[in-house]
Amino acid sequence: MDHSGHGMTTDLPPFTLGRGLEFSPDLFFLIGCLTALGLYGWGVARLRRRGDAWPVSRTVFFTVGVLTIALVTCTKLNDYGMVMFSVHMVQHMVISMLSPILVLLGAPVTLALRALPVAGRGSTGPRELLLKLLHSRYMKVITHPGFTIPMFIASLYALYFTPLFDFLMGSKPGHIGMMVHFLMVGVVFFWPIMGVDPGPHRPGYVMRMLELFAGMPFHAFFGIALMMATEPMVKAYRNPPASLGIDVLTDQNAAGGIAWAFSEIPSVLVLIALVYQWYHSEQRQAVRMDRAADRDGDKELEAYNAYLASLRSR
Repeated sequence: MDHSGHGMTTDLPPFTLGRGLEFSPDLFFLIGCLTALGLYGWGVARLRRRGDAWPVSRTVFFTVGVLTIALVTCTKLNDYGMVMFSVHMVQHMVISMLSPILVLLGAPVTLALRALPVAGRGSTGPRELLLKLLHSRYMKVITHPGFTIPMFIASLYALYFTPLFDFLMGSKPGHIGMMVHFLMVGVVFFWPIMGVDPGPHRPGYVMRMLELFAGMPFHAFFGIALMMATEPMVKAYRNPPASLGIDVLTDQNAAGGIAWAFSEIPSVLVLIALVYQWYHSEQRQAVRMDRAADRDGDKELEAYNAYLASLRSR
């Protein structure tokens, strides 16, 4: 099977990390990643030119997030992923669970809203269209946990355990579409949970943690199911090229282990980010309350003391 227009996956030598990381670009993802980095850089430069600050940490997170997408789509990991279930699972887990978290920590929507110019009165520009999309009914639906959690789970079970996966793997557009789907599902799942960019669904911190842990166990169960299987579960990987020198069940077992491990790692990263955001939110709230108390002479405290005094007099 020819993949991405470079080389035959049937002639790949046995997998090593060095071979997997060789540059082998998929033009769709290469152009997409370069465009994303270019637009983000333009936004940061525009803010700097007018004297506005933009956290360096956000730029680093976004850049690393985009580079992780390029890592699994523009190297020979993409070629090996067509014939090795374990390598494909690395692609899937990175692009659906690691890349979205890093990209979202870069706050690209917030940057766009600050960098894009405001359209003139009576006209609609890119910034106005973005705001309209953020407040649309469509966005409310796809960022609601009633949609994101089932979609997150279906991307595993409904894809790999039905003929849909083999159909998508049968063509280059199908494979690209599947990878884009993984990325988008990760973005809409983690977006309301991370809470960096504005969005229509913004629950409290406890609810965000519950949403996070509602989806993760299914990744673990999926991985365990692959590891315990006594026969190949996915038709596309039942007959790997002899040049790879791999055993199908051993490779499938490795794929299951990767899926299981990735149910833990992103959870820890997101949990750390949530606790950090929660702490700083409480700090900002305390500062606002102190400022309000300074302005009104702490009337709220005086009213409370007066209430206590009235209780004692009774």
